[in-house]
Amino acid sequence: MSFLHFLNVLQIHAKWEEIIQMRRQIRDMMLDYWLTSVVFTFNWWLLLITTISLFIIWMIVLDKKRIIEISAFGLLVGTTGFILDIVGITLVFWSYPNRLIPVMPPIVEIHHVHLPIFFMLIYQFCNSWKSFLIAMITTSFIFSFIFEPLTEYLGIYEVYSWKHIYSFPIYVLIGLLFRWLLIKVKRVEQGSTIK
Repeated sequence: MSFLHFLNVLQIHAKWEEIIQMRRQIRDMMLDYWLTSVVFTFNWWLLLITTISLFIIWMIVLDKKRIIEISAFGLLVGTTGFILDIVGITLVFWSYPNRLIPVMPPIVEIHHVHLPIFFMLIYQFCNSWKSFLIAMITTSFIFSFIFEPLTEYLGIYEVYSWKHIYSFPIYVLIGLLFRWLLIKVKRVEQGSTIK
């Protein structure tokens, strides 16, 4: 290893250490902010109550004969929402000043509970493509143009370089893509059990 290469490695390591130090500072600032400005506020209680309520409602109305299929759909929706959320936060398109749990980067309640539950209910009850599409468009409209602005108004969600109109087709496409995918997987599964 040449001396210049060794110096380059040291510089890279020093930059990485600086990034880690900044992450630690942000972590500490976020935890302090959460403890002093978020926990037990109206928004915190709203997130907690809606998250628990939606989960209970879903458990009551869930078609237990299709629990794996419906849960797989919800898991795909939730994971995709989570990944897109991390990208949006990292690119500083939006952020979440209020959240239930301070150590999770994006808001877990919305993308792992609220959105997937609404989408799973649509998946469960809308058996035709037409009814599914209508329900997805309606729900995506509600999430994009009612829930997002409402959470923004409440201070749960802050938008920097994003417009609610961008969310609408993404919500619709997520639902359509994963319904199509699960129908294909079910056909493959049924084909293999017939043999």
